[in-house]
Amino acid sequence: MSALGVSVAIIVFACGTYALRVSGVLLRARVALSAGALASLDRSIVCLLVAVALTSMLFDGNDFGGPARVIGVSAGAIAAWFKAPLVAVVFVAAGVTALLRLSGIA
Repeated sequence: MSALGVSVAIIVFACGTYALRVSGVLLRARVALSAGALASLDRSIVCLLVAVALTSMLFDGNDFGGPARVIGVSAGAIAAWFKAPLVAVVFVAAGVTALLRLSGIA
């Protein structure tokens, strides 16, 4: 793809993103959603975040991320489940992953 094609694609995506954001602000004031619809939107956001987290945890590109990553992220998730501070969750996940990789579990 040429530089012009990439530039056009970036501009189109930027305009589309801006249009979506503006339409959300404008439509929010005009459209009233029911409690059930709001609950469904909340659930869909959680599902999307969990899906992104799982794919990031399990895969590195097209390959499996390795057991150390899976165990480390799982340890961080357990720390988060017990309402540890975010810094502690990150340190637990990184520490467990680093120790497992240091011990030879990639």
